Amino acid sequence: MSAKDGCGHHHDYYKRRKFYYHVMAAIIALIIIVLFVILLIYLILRPTKPTFTLQDITLYAFNISTTTTTLTSNLQITISSRNPNSRIGIYYDKLDVYATYRNQQITLPTMIPPTYQGHKDVNVWSPYLYGNEVPVAPYLAMSLAEDETAGTVLVNVRAIGRVRWKVGTFVSATYRLNVNCPAYITFGNKNNGFVVGPAVKYQVVEGCNVDV
Repeated sequence: MSAKDGCGHHHDYYKRRKFYYHVMAAIIALIIIVLFVILLIYLILRPTKPTFTLQDITLYAFNISTTTTTLTSNLQITISSRNPNSRIGIYYDKLDVYATYRNQQITLPTMIPPTYQGHKDVNVWSPYLYGNEVPVAPYLAMSLAEDETAGTVLVNVRAIGRVRWKVGTFVSATYRLNVNCPAYITFGNKNNGFVVGPAVKYQVVEGCNVDV
């Protein structure tokens, strides 16, 4: 190999190295620009998760059997959701609502129809929740019977589903939504509720814990 060939080889090597350096610098610059745009959009829009409020519960049936360790319940709830964002809409693609007692599901899930929630809008739903002779653990049946005798039962109304964010014409990927609303139901004293035919309606107005 001549000296000229050696110089040509080194020149090509440094040329390729310089090319790779520019490509890497361009990729890093592009990543920085994308991250900056995302941060800028976040600071401008300040996306906030929706807020949920459990407004009331109408109780038609809530009967525990300690012999068969089953629970039959029939209730209607009113739950509202507010979109606090002024520039972001929310798609509720799927939302199932059900009741639990001490983390055990005691009603079947009731599906809320898919809906879109505009900026600062409030949606109100009033689904029925049913559970006919739902098996519960023996210790939960005893605990529930004791709570009823004491006069107060803590029931949690939960909603799980999927949401998407809408900014202008852009629609985000799907995010999982988890809502937990605690509600104390009183027994033995109907003065704490409003008698509606065979049912008792309780005004709750409890804020819910929301995770997205």
